Amino acid sequence: MEQTSENPPSAGVTAPIDSEKASNDQQSPKNVGQKRKWDDRRAGRGRGKSLQHGSRGPNKRKNMGRNEHFREQSDRRGRNEREKLKREQQANGDGNADSTLPSAFPKDEVDAEERRPKRKVAVMIGYSGTGYKGMQIDPKQKTIEGDLFTAFVAAGAISKANADDPKKSSLVRCARTDKGVHAAGNVISLKLIIEEEDIVEKINSHLSQQIRVWGIQRTTGSFSCYQACDSRWYEYLIPTHSFLPPHPSSFMGKKLEELAEKAGDLDEYHKRQEEVANFWPEVEEKQIKPILDSLDDSIRPLVEKALYTIDSTSSGFGADPLVEAVADLPKAPAQGTKEEKPDSKGSVKAGETVEKDIEMTNADGMATTNAENEVEATIDAIQEDNKSLAMDDMTDGSVPLSESTIQKPALEAAIKALKAAYMDAKKAYRISETRKNRVQEALNLYLGTKNYHNYTVQKKFKDPSAKRHIRSFKVAEKPVIINDTEWLSLKVHGQSFMMHQIRKMVGMAALAVRCGTDLKRIEESFGDVIVRIPKAPGLGLLLERPVFDSYNEKQAQAAGREKIDFGRYEKEIQEFKQREIYERIFREEAEGNQFNTFFTHLDNYKDPTFLYLTSGGIAATKSQDKKTAGGKWEESESENEEGEG
Repeated sequence: MEQTSENPPSAGVTAPIDSEKASNDQQSPKNVGQKRKWDDRRAGRGRGKSLQHGSRGPNKRKNMGRNEHFREQSDRRGRNEREKLKREQQANGDGNADSTLPSAFPKDEVDAEERRPKRKVAVMIGYSGTGYKGMQIDPKQKTIEGDLFTAFVAAGAISKANADDPKKSSLVRCARTDKGVHAAGNVISLKLIIEEEDIVEKINSHLSQQIRVWGIQRTTGSFSCYQACDSRWYEYLIPTHSFLPPHPSSFMGKKLEELAEKAGDLDEYHKRQEEVANFWPEVEEKQIKPILDSLDDSIRPLVEKALYTIDSTSSGFGADPLVEAVADLPKAPAQGTKEEKPDSKGSVKAGETVEKDIEMTNADGMATTNAENEVEATIDAIQEDNKSLAMDDMTDGSVPLSESTIQKPALEAAIKALKAAYMDAKKAYRISETRKNRVQEALNLYLGTKNYHNYTVQKKFKDPSAKRHIRSFKVAEKPVIINDTEWLSLKVHGQSFMMHQIRKMVGMAALAVRCGTDLKRIEESFGDVIVRIPKAPGLGLLLERPVFDSYNEKQAQAAGREKIDFGRYEKEIQEFKQREIYERIFREEAEGNQFNTFFTHLDNYKDPTFLYLTSGGIAATKSQDKKTAGGKWEESESENEEGEG
C-alpha cells in the first residue's frame, strides 16, 4: 500500500451493561431528582454550563454522562486485566508463542541485562517487498518491520526488556508500503541503543538480502519520520505492451468501436488510436493465421472460440475474483453474514480484508498461473461450452476418433502455440514517441491538488483527506529493454499518498491510453461520481525516497544533528535496487506475465463496470443491470452518497 494515515488504536474491551437494571435505576424515586438535574444541566438550564455529551473539558469526569463514566471504568478494568495477563505470559516465557516477533525474555534475563541509553534515531532502509505482507508490523504476518525489529533485538539495539513490544521503542514508519511493494529508500524512527560503531553491520547480519539498513542517524528527541516527511518520490515500472489496445475480438475491443459509433465519436476515437491501428491486423496475418491454417478442421473452430470468446467473463459477483479484487468492487456477502468494509479512512481493521485472496495468486493478488495452467483452464472452458464434446488422451493418432471426440494433446499444443504467439507479439512491441507523449499527457492531468476519492478505498467525495497534491509525474525519456520486453519508468513526486492511490493512478492512465479514451475522463474522475478504477500490479511499484528538507534545514540544524540524506549511500542503494528490486521485477514478470494477465482480464470482463473508458463515458457504466446470484446489483445509497472507491 502506498501511504495512508496510521490506523486508530483499537478501543478497549467494554463490559456489557444490564440495560434493564439501568432502566429501573433511572425510574426509581430516589433517582428521579438526580436525573432531572442531569437533564437540566445538559439543556443549559439551572446551575452549571451547557456541556455536550462526551465533552473533554478540564474536569472530564464531571462532564461525563452516566453510561460513559461506566464504560470508562470497564475499559480501564479491561486494560488492567490484559496487562496482568501479558505480564504473566512474559514471566512464563510464552508471551509471543504465535507471533512473528521475538518472544519475551525471561524475567531473570531482563533483570540481569545491563541498562544502556536509548537514542532517538532515523533508520534509513531499503527492501524488496516480494514475499512480504507489506511494511507495517503485524505479529501474525511476515512484514518488513517485523524482520527489522527482530534484527534490532538480535543485534542488541533494543534491550531485552523492550523486545516484546515495538511500542516501547516508539517505532514509527515514514511510508507504509503495501504488500509486494519495494523501497530503495524508506525511514523508520524509534529509540535504539547505538553505542557500538558497527551496529549497522550487526543489524544487517541478522537480515535477509532483501532488506538493508543504509545508516542510522541521531535526531531530535521529538522527531517522527511520518510527521517530518515533506514529500515522497515513487517509481512505477510498466511494460510498454500495456499501452497496446485491447484485441478487437475482446469484450472491451468490441465495445470501444460500438459505443464510439453510437456517440458519433468514431473518427476521433480512431485518431486517438492511429499509431497502433495496424498492430493487431498485422499480428493476426503474420503470426496467428499460419498457426490456425496448420490445424485440423475439427480443432480450429474450438481454438478460435477459446482465444476470442471463452476468455470473456460473465457479469455478476464472483464471475472474476481477480477483477473484483484489483478494482475493489463491492462483493456480495456470504448468505447470513455481514459484509466487512474498511473504515472511513481507508484503513483495514483487524479481521477485515479489502482484497479477496485468490487461489493460485502471488502476494499482490495478481494471477501467476504458468502456461500449462492457462492452457488447462482454456480446455476446461471449451468442455464447459461444448458439453457433448469428449476428450481423448491418446497421443499417436493411429486410432480414428468419432466426430464428437477431440484429441486432447493436439488441442493443448495448438492453444499453447497460439497463446505464446500472442505473448511474443506483445513483447516485441516498441512504443512510439507519439504513444509515449500520450502517456505523459495522461499523467499531467494528476498535477496539482485533486480529489482522489476514486483512487483509494472507501473515501467520500466530500472527505477533505481525499484531496492530495502531486508535484510531478513524469515518463522516463528512454524506455529500457529487459528480457526482450520494453519497459517505461514513471516517476511521481507528491506530498503523501493514500492506500492504492499510485497504482490506481497508473491503472487509470494506462487504461485511458490503451483504450483510446478521451483524457477528459481522468478529470471527470475527480468529481462527485463513482468510477471503479483498477489498481495496476504492485509488482512495478517502488518507493524511491522520502524527503525531509524542512526538518534538515530547521530542527536538525538548530539541534546540531546531521541531515537525513540518502545521497551518502547512493552507490549501495543503486546496486541494491538493480539486484534486489529491478531484476526481481523483470524476472517475476517474465515468469508470470502479470501485466498481460491484468489487462487481459479487464478487456474480457463482460460487465459495464469499465465502460467509462469508451466514448459512452461514465453514463455507460450504468447502461446495463448488474447481476448477482440473487438479482440486480444496484449501487447502494451509501455508495452514491459517500463516493466509495
